[in-house]
Amino acid sequence: MAVEILKEIRKLNERELLSYWIKGEYEEAEMYWKLAERSKELDLPENVVETFRRLGDESRGHGDGLLRIYRDEYGEELVEVRVPNVEALDVLGKFWKVEDLEDVLEIAMESEKLAETIYRKLAGETENPKLREAYLLLAETEKGHYEALASLRKSLSHGG
Repeated sequence: MAVEILKEIRKLNERELLSYWIKGEYEEAEMYWKLAERSKELDLPENVVETFRRLGDESRGHGDGLLRIYRDEYGEELVEVRVPNVEALDVLGKFWKVEDLEDVLEIAMESEKLAETIYRKLAGETENPKLREAYLLLAETEKGHYEALASLRKSLSHGG
């Protein structure tokens, strides 16, 4: 699936690409906030809830940052892009009981790693210095998200 999404992303112009990532960051934020809520409902350790909440807040902030760049370049209205979001994969549907947390973390980690890779490729391909800087920053942040999830997974496998 990731390869097809990458092919579709490559066909987008810069405006469509920015729209795609803005929406993607906001969807990712929603996903992490919902995972935080679900973790709380399942009475999981507070560090699980806090990690998901923090990742959601950071994703929201990234969406806002990209939106500012978009508005500077193109004005208010985002363009419609019909490419599936590479990050906000439906992990919530899997997360019904505590035992599912391992799978949820695994899927979320894979999507963060993929997003980091794509952002780095885009940074190397864009001619826009402002956008290049934003993509590199986002790549680093996605790497940080991956590491936060990996650390959370490790802490849980060692008894919290």
